[in-house]
Amino acid sequence: MRVDGRPTDGSKRQLAATVHGLIDTMDLHNVTLVGQDVGRMVTYAYLRTFSDLRRAVIMDVVIPGIDPWEQVLRNPYLWHFAFHSIPELPEKLVQGHQGEYFDYFYDAISADPSKITAEARAVYAQAYATNSALTAGFNWYRTFPQDAAANKEAASQAPMATRLLYLRGEKEGGHLVDYLDGLRSAGMTHVDHAVVPNAGHFTQEESPEDTWRLIADFSAI
Repeated sequence: MRVDGRPTDGSKRQLAATVHGLIDTMDLHNVTLVGQDVGRMVTYAYLRTFSDLRRAVIMDVVIPGIDPWEQVLRNPYLWHFAFHSIPELPEKLVQGHQGEYFDYFYDAISADPSKITAEARAVYAQAYATNSALTAGFNWYRTFPQDAAANKEAASQAPMATRLLYLRGEKEGGHLVDYLDGLRSAGMTHVDHAVVPNAGHFTQEESPEDTWRLIADFSAI
């Protein structure tokens, strides 16, 4: 939801503006903004739209329009990017089966699926129990073309000097260097990186202590 209570369209710039409104309302300063998965995309959009962050951490997942975006889109194992972008159909097929559907992803892209506990899985499924909640989540994918265009436009502008940490699980797919090169080519001039040991895609749940340690160490620099 936006600050004025209206829903966002799923675009990462609108979501970033909502986060910015929250930071402003809470009068926060020297902020290190951390985003994982789609949250990473929102954090990147925030960096490119606002100038009040001290640091940022982006975790896992590719950023629309930034290398290796096109390569990732061609990966058949990421079929859900296309499926979730179809209007209305994902809601109809997933409704009533949230638990089973989400379990597929927890089991497929975590290094140790048992780290995503039954209690946590139940909470996440419940969070998407309504059709409106499902639509909000699927809209993140439906706006990828819009996000990609915005990020490509931003990459053509002035370089961004805000200190950035790219953090990912040791067992995450793709080549680390491709993601770092993409960020630097897009104008991020100060990119650090770190790897969370023994973790796949869900680093903060698979290895919470190591994830927090790496973020805290980066924030203390």
